[in-house]
Amino acid sequence: MSELFYDAAPNATRVAPARPAPRAYPAKPTEVTLFGTCVLDLFFPEAGLDAIRLLEREGIRVHFPQQQSCCGQPAWTSGYADEARDVARSQLTVLDNGLPVVVPSGSCAGMFRQHYREVFAEEPATLKRVEDLASRTFELTEFLLHVCKVEWRDLGQPTQVALHTSCSARREMNTHLHARELLGKLDKVERLDHDHESECCGFGGTFSVRMPEVSGAMVLDKTRALRNSGAVEMVTADGGCLLNINGALDKQKQAFRGRHLASFLWERISGEGAS
Repeated sequence: MSELFYDAAPNATRVAPARPAPRAYPAKPTEVTLFGTCVLDLFFPEAGLDAIRLLEREGIRVHFPQQQSCCGQPAWTSGYADEARDVARSQLTVLDNGLPVVVPSGSCAGMFRQHYREVFAEEPATLKRVEDLASRTFELTEFLLHVCKVEWRDLGQPTQVALHTSCSARREMNTHLHARELLGKLDKVERLDHDHESECCGFGGTFSVRMPEVSGAMVLDKTRALRNSGAVEMVTADGGCLLNINGALDKQKQAFRGRHLASFLWERISGEGAS
């Protein structure tokens, strides 16, 4: 696996990030920056808008810098360290406004909080900015739960959902715990466990391209477990996984689908789509 991901940067030092330590959460701010992620921007723009709606509902003004792009994770995990560093440097500049950065993707938030330290390990002068960004970065469900301390009235109809959490978001941001607790605040939503919840969906960025047979087998297991859970739909806070899982379900000609957690949450608390 190391040859697959790191062959373009054989001399790079890679240290697996530790699981996130407990953090002290600030008081709810009046303004934040939303880092929309390239996957949401290109494939699920409505989920990005729903993330903004969720934050604005809490009385928060949301800034969305138009210069933002990719966090650099695809290049970094594929071994293109120089290219990843160029992308990451531009994001440091765009997000250098002192505001909390809310990210509707645990993997991209983890890139900011964990991996930028590796990306700029040989640039001590940049690491201060990296640590500053890390301290201000929050995954969306984490922010809603621990900073906004949301209390919601569930306006939807009774339903059952299965939760999928990307493996990097689970390891680096504890996103599965935040999402579970948020779903638990919706009294008409039942979260059903499935026996592959902690397993990768097979996407892994370029992994799915370089090892399509292995990736295909993994997403087949994932989609089968989701459908067998008895849930009406799957929800996830990671756009890359959503793209992969829904694509596999479409290829299988299955009616079951997933959607981004931001859109699901907004529908439940706004009453949109309720019959």
